[in-house]
Amino acid sequence: MFMMRFDMRAPATGAPAAELYAAALDMAEWAERHGCVTAMVSEHHGAEDGYLPSPLVLAGAMAARTKTLPITVAVVILPLRDPIRLAEEMAVIDVISGGRVMYVAAIGYVEQEYAMFGVDFRRRGKIAEEKLGVLLKAKTGEPFEHAGRRVRVTPAPVTPGGPMVSWGGSSLAAARRAGRHGIGFFAQGGEPGLAEAYRDAARAAGHEPGLCFVPTVDTPTTVFVAEDVDKAWEELGPYLMHDVRAYAAWNEGATTTASLSFARTAEELRAENRSHRILTVEEAVALVRGGTMLALHPLLGGLPPEIAWRYLRTVSDRLLPALA
Repeated sequence: MFMMRFDMRAPATGAPAAELYAAALDMAEWAERHGCVTAMVSEHHGAEDGYLPSPLVLAGAMAARTKTLPITVAVVILPLRDPIRLAEEMAVIDVISGGRVMYVAAIGYVEQEYAMFGVDFRRRGKIAEEKLGVLLKAKTGEPFEHAGRRVRVTPAPVTPGGPMVSWGGSSLAAARRAGRHGIGFFAQGGEPGLAEAYRDAARAAGHEPGLCFVPTVDTPTTVFVAEDVDKAWEELGPYLMHDVRAYAAWNEGATTTASLSFARTAEELRAENRSHRILTVEEAVALVRGGTMLALHPLLGGLPPEIAWRYLRTVSDRLLPALA
């Protein structure tokens, strides 16, 4: 019915990072108690507003604070990682969580991040292809040979075959990479024909297509539920716009991604009624009953936790009983 996302942006206009991280762990516990489908953590590097650079650390902390909550790391920017070291971290988290953490890897799209790590942005597709194959072998815990070396990742994961890894992206190349490697594919919109390209590539490589998620450009990806929508837009508008402007600066010219908006004001964003939405309880009920999962983003743009909790209580006290 609902998921929760945390990217931990902490701009100067919002709450301090220490408060936001503490609240995120408390919110993971709240999410578990109220039937959250998954808590999602994301990755970017060198962002002025402190965007979460180490999603596996936060995923591990959330796993330690919960017992049953599924957690998704989406995405891991694979070309910036050592795939064997990454597999080791995944194995430890798999043990801690009892197999509750899944991953979506991708190549990323911010050139400055590659410069920060000294990785060639122009070769990111080729680098990803090489590292993905290694990661998929390493995560199983079984020994294998790589570049003339014997590799074995320990501890053994509790998940048979290792934690679930899918591929993310918005291009045909990304869809085909997922299919070729026999893993699931998660997009945020993108070029036409992504699902078909994924399935064709999987079958051509001898794999049965797996999970494939390609949202439409109108899919709501940031949702709040409010008692008074007008007051909520007045209160949340600056935080929503920080998120909008920050992603727009990284994605200039992108027009097919569901989570993006290029609105210049909160009024424009509200009128779009697309990626970022504030819903009444009744509207949220209708959306859920129509088959749409609510993508809650409670600490969006550094939103102070005391404000964020008010909106989460609307979900627990008003929305969930209405859906029962």
